[in-house]
Amino acid sequence: MSMSDDDRDIDIESDDDGDSDNGLGSSRHTSTANFTPAEKRAHHNALERRRRDHIKESFTNLREAVPTLKGEKASRAQILKKTTECIQTLRRKISENQKDIEDIKKQNSILDEQIRRLEGNTSNGSDFLSGDELSSDVEDALEQSEFSRRSKKMKTFHA
Repeated sequence: MSMSDDDRDIDIESDDDGDSDNGLGSSRHTSTANFTPAEKRAHHNALERRRRDHIKESFTNLREAVPTLKGEKASRAQILKKTTECIQTLRRKISENQKDIEDIKKQNSILDEQIRRLEGNTSNGSDFLSGDELSSDVEDALEQSEFSRRSKKMKTFHA
C-alpha cells in the first residue's frame, strides 16, 4: 500500500524542517513502505506531534526574546505582533544611533581642526583664538545635526 498524496506531503514537510539545533532533522526519514495502515497513521501522528511541539517551542522562545512579552502569557498572534513592533523599534534605534555616530564623527573632525588651529597659534606665540572663532564651526554643525535635536551637544572650548 502506498502513501496518499497528503501523507507524502506531510512526511516531506516534516523531513524538510531539518533543525540541527534540536536533532529533529538527523534520522527523521523512515520508510513507511512496509508499515501497516495503523503503523503509518501512528508514524504520521508522531511526526505531526513533533512538528507541533517544535512550533510551540519556537513561539515560546520568541515570546521570551521579546522584552515586552517576557514571562507573560500571549497568543501566537500577539507574539507575532509584539515581535514585529520590537523589530521595528530596534531598527529605528539602530538608524538613530548610526546618525549619532556620523554626527559625532563630524564633531570630532571639527574639534580636531580646532585643536590644530590652537596648537598652531600657541606654537607661534600668539594668544588663544576668541570663543566665537573657536566654536562657530561646531555650533553650525550642531544646528544642522539630528544629534543636537536629541540634546547631546558636545561641549566646546570658549575663551
